[in-house]
Amino acid sequence: MHTAGQPHPEALEISDEELAEIALILEMSRSFSISAYKDKCMKRRVAIRMRSCQCHDAAGYCSLLRQNGHELDLLQKTLTIHVSQFFRNPATFEKLRTEVFPYLFANAAADNTDLRILSLGCAGGEEPYSLAILLREHFSPQLEQTRVTICALDIDQETILAARKAEFNPERLKEVPDDVRRRYFRPQGARMQLSAAIREMVTFNRGDVTALGSFQRHDLVLCRNTLIYFNRPDQERILNGITQILPPGGILVLGKSETLVGDVRRSFSALCPLERIYRRI
Repeated sequence: MHTAGQPHPEALEISDEELAEIALILEMSRSFSISAYKDKCMKRRVAIRMRSCQCHDAAGYCSLLRQNGHELDLLQKTLTIHVSQFFRNPATFEKLRTEVFPYLFANAAADNTDLRILSLGCAGGEEPYSLAILLREHFSPQLEQTRVTICALDIDQETILAARKAEFNPERLKEVPDDVRRRYFRPQGARMQLSAAIREMVTFNRGDVTALGSFQRHDLVLCRNTLIYFNRPDQERILNGITQILPPGGILVLGKSETLVGDVRRSFSALCPLERIYRRI
């Protein structure tokens, strides 16, 4: 209950100095840096945890963080969580089906190479698993001829473990056609379990999207609804890292509210501006 004289939890405001102190606690205790993320987004998510803990000021919350490792874990998870669903933005997946994958498979067959796909900021795995389902549904003959690897990356280890488990709330499947749902999902209590055949197509790893320089070549990179959480310099760092691992002709897919920024724009041509799909020059 709100007590007279204390700020209402809904009106919590966090100063730059208070956010810096919280960031220092995270970095010292969990080796996790929020410096690349937008301050406004971080402050909003810290306030969510403060309200949950009924902390009415940042000083009290910092004291709690220093004493409570579980709350540190919950805060880190809140700061890095990305909510997703299967086949989010269906028009993007339709463009992948009709144009992007036929193009990539043709290139792979002509060069006698494998096809490598990377999903950045993969959250619970909905995006890379959607890609695997799409490939299984529409490109089975090509999968027999071309080796395809799907790698998914997220910074939060617990998120990665949950993605590997592949059990989802039914609302995450609202864009999945009924026949596809019947083929690849089965009830597991109140949740839906993805089939092993699809799970085995995706490899999940913990990693930092701002440090992609050591990654191998990938022919298709999806970085959807991830850049929006980062400040401009780190958006450019992420995009430059993607440019380094995409070969000429490789494809980049961004989120509908994102776009190319900085010098990296000269490295791409627009394949489908509406769906934010770009080809590496």
